[in-house]
Amino acid sequence: MFPWFDLRSINLINFLFVNLIVTVVVLGGLLATIEKHLPVAIRQTFRYGKHALKGTPDRLVSLLEVPKAWFKHFYVFAAVWAVAGFTVMMQTYVTGQPAPDCVVAFLDTLATNRRAVRTTPTETMIAMTLITLQCLRRFYETWFVQVFSARLKINLSAYLVGYVHYFGTIVAILSQAEGFTRTGPVALPTNGYRFEMNVQLAVAIGVFYYAWFHQFRSNVILANLRKDRTGRVVSDKHALPTGDYFEVVSSPHMFFEIVMYVVLFGVLHRNSSMVYVLLWVLSNQLMNSWLTHQWYVEHFPNYPKQRKALVPYVV
Repeated sequence: MFPWFDLRSINLINFLFVNLIVTVVVLGGLLATIEKHLPVAIRQTFRYGKHALKGTPDRLVSLLEVPKAWFKHFYVFAAVWAVAGFTVMMQTYVTGQPAPDCVVAFLDTLATNRRAVRTTPTETMIAMTLITLQCLRRFYETWFVQVFSARLKINLSAYLVGYVHYFGTIVAILSQAEGFTRTGPVALPTNGYRFEMNVQLAVAIGVFYYAWFHQFRSNVILANLRKDRTGRVVSDKHALPTGDYFEVVSSPHMFFEIVMYVVLFGVLHRNSSMVYVLLWVLSNQLMNSWLTHQWYVEHFPNYPKQRKALVPYVV
């Protein structure tokens, strides 16, 4: 209809993450400063889980709430989507051919047809492997480890954001990878794809694994608070977690989420979309960890003073 306007010239993934960042920063800032003056609808929409709104809820917003246990749904999607992206990437690099044209066209639509190659096959393979392992582990945790309270709700928007996050992250990782663009070396390189490991990438993998493992331990500790010694669920109440990094921070699982995305950004630092993914994770986890820390302090009078909200020994 408008020959001068090509939707594929707009990076929709960047636009999406920028909107998420702005929403969290603005609403989070309002909650931290003038929450008591905000409409109930806004406070109820943003707060969920153990730090949900206290008092009379907004009837319309309540209609848009779903069980918090539905978190596990978008980890099914995340696992499938990550494995699909990993499979396409492996097929591309193992065969030494460019990505299928339908995949490149899909990326053109979501991340612009002006994309340039900014990440090497080695960097892309490492990043896709790490994010796939994370999605598979979170799928396992939410379905077979974590215990969700039947009473707690989340806003439908928070539920949908989970799908958006993993969808956008996988697209962002592949969008500027060699073999996945129409500019640069999209055709088969003369000597095939080159894979070159170095010390920096090896360190990044080690840091990611450390964070990945300790996030798992943190979620196991939280789940065990609701189970007896046999593993049977006996409660859905919130208790005070102890052990591992809970001794120094209120939300180690959120801290290690940030660490993992810092690693992904480090591996793919030339990918211009990854900075938006990282800023979104930082803003979201910072706000949630602050709310969680406030809740612990309010509900446990003897809450350990040495525990910080998010970053051990810092804040």
